[in-house]
Amino acid sequence: MFDQTAALADDLTEQSPRFALQASGLLSQEEWASVDRVYLTGSGDSYHASCAAEMAFESLAGVPCEPLSSLRFLEYGTDGMSAVGGNNLVIATSASGGTRRVLQCAERARHHGVRTVALTGVADSPLTRTCDRSMVIDVPRLERSPGIRTHQASLVGLLMIAIRLGEARGMYASAAANALRGELSALAGPMNATVDAIRERCRQVAHLISDAPVVVMIGAGPGLGTALFGAAKIVEASAVFAMGQDLEEWCHVERFADPIDTPLFLLSCPGRAHSLAGAVAARATALGRQVIAVVPAEDTVVTPYAHTVLPVYGTTREEFSPLLYGLFAPYTAAFLAERLGRLPFRAGCPGPGPAH
Repeated sequence: MFDQTAALADDLTEQSPRFALQASGLLSQEEWASVDRVYLTGSGDSYHASCAAEMAFESLAGVPCEPLSSLRFLEYGTDGMSAVGGNNLVIATSASGGTRRVLQCAERARHHGVRTVALTGVADSPLTRTCDRSMVIDVPRLERSPGIRTHQASLVGLLMIAIRLGEARGMYASAAANALRGELSALAGPMNATVDAIRERCRQVAHLISDAPVVVMIGAGPGLGTALFGAAKIVEASAVFAMGQDLEEWCHVERFADPIDTPLFLLSCPGRAHSLAGAVAARATALGRQVIAVVPAEDTVVTPYAHTVLPVYGTTREEFSPLLYGLFAPYTAAFLAERLGRLPFRAGCPGPGPAH
C-alpha cells in the first residue's frame, strides 16, 4: 500500500495523455453531442470513483449524472430508461473487467437500448465484450493490495470522459478542454508535495485511532466519494469498521452515536461546502469528537477546530480535488494495519466469502 500510494503521481503523469486520447475516440462527435444524461455504475472502489466524478459530469459536461452502485442500478435504476435510451450513456467501471453485478448492469442497459461504455483495466475482458465501447485504464506493474492505483485510474478515466463530453457538447472550445486536461495532469506536483507532508503524520494518526472501534469519514460533493473510498481502505487493510458519510447527514444522524470520542475524518477542499465544513468541525469538536481534518495547508476555516490536520498542498478545482484529498487514506490504513498486526483482506483469518 505504501508503494502504491507513492506511485500515484507518476501514474497520473503517464495516464493523463493516454486516457485523454482514449476518451476522445470513444464516441463520434454526433454520439457525444446526443448524450443528455450519464449513469455511472460500479462496485466498491469503482462506485466510489463514480461518486467522486459526479460533479465533473454535471459542471464540466453540463449533463445530469447519477452514480449508482451496481445493485441499485441493476434492480432499481433502469425504470424508464427505454423511453429515452438513445440519449443516455451508461459507464460501467470494473478494474478487473469481471465483476458480476457490473456485467449484469451493462447487459441490462443494452437491453433497454442504452449506449454503454466499459471502463476497465483489462482489454479483453467480459465487460469489454459486453459493452458497446471500452476504455482501457490499465495500470502496469500492479501488486496485490487494496485498490489504490486502480481506483485513481478509474477516477482519472471518468474525469477525462467528462471533459471530452463537455467539449463535444460545446461547453468550451478545444483549447479550453486541453487546458482542463493539462490542469488535471499538473496535479502530479501537488500530489508529491502532499504525500511528502502527510506520510509521517498518517503514522501518528494511525496511532491515535488504533483503539477506536469505529472510524467515520465525512465529505460533500466529490469529497463524499473520497470519504467512501477512504473508509473502504481502512476496512480492507485493518479490518476496523469504518464508514463514509455525507457532511450534512452526519450532523443529522451519526453525531448522536457513541463513543463520543469516535475519530472523525473531515475532508474539505475550498469548494461549495467548505464553510459548512467549518461549522460541522466546530460542532463535532464541541461534542468530543477527535476531528482529523484533511484540508488545504493554509486553511483557516476547519483547522481551528481540528485535533489533527493532514494538510493538502496545491490548489485545484473541486471537480479534481479527490486526486489530492484521498492521498491520506491508504497511508493511514496501512499504518493502522501495521500497528494492529493485521494483513489486508483479513489474510490468514477466517473471513467472509467472495463478493458477488
